[in-house]
Amino acid sequence: MGTTAGSAADQSMAGRLGLRPGMVVQEFGYDSDADDELRASIEGLTGNELGDEDGQDVVDVALQWWRDGDGDLVDALVDALTNLADGGVIWLLTPKSGRPGHLELSEIEEAAPTAGLHATTTISACPDWTGTRLAAPRSGRR
Repeated sequence: MGTTAGSAADQSMAGRLGLRPGMVVQEFGYDSDADDELRASIEGLTGNELGDEDGQDVVDVALQWWRDGDGDLVDALVDALTNLADGGVIWLLTPKSGRPGHLELSEIEEAAPTAGLHATTTISACPDWTGTRLAAPRSGRR
């Protein structure tokens, strides 16, 4: 029974990202500091393995691990958009304040519009990482 309780807790981590069973997630910027529990919860909830940066399939969500010093954030966001389905979102995961590689929210808010995105939500995705949901502006509003 312990496994069931653990699975429910793991799935709630991925659930906070708005993920649902069957969704396809492509991962960018993975490194040894990425949160393995969050990654496992995403795979558990969606029922799909995380796709890597070189994948060519259309995806529902791009998961971008990003640290200060990783390079040009605008370029990384544009790359993450490549396989993203219409209506898909990017979750930009950055180290929380006080941790190595922390990125100020103002830097994200500056880079996102240049990449054609806007920040819609910021959450505590897991113990060491903050998640910022980035989406393309909706068109056709009346």
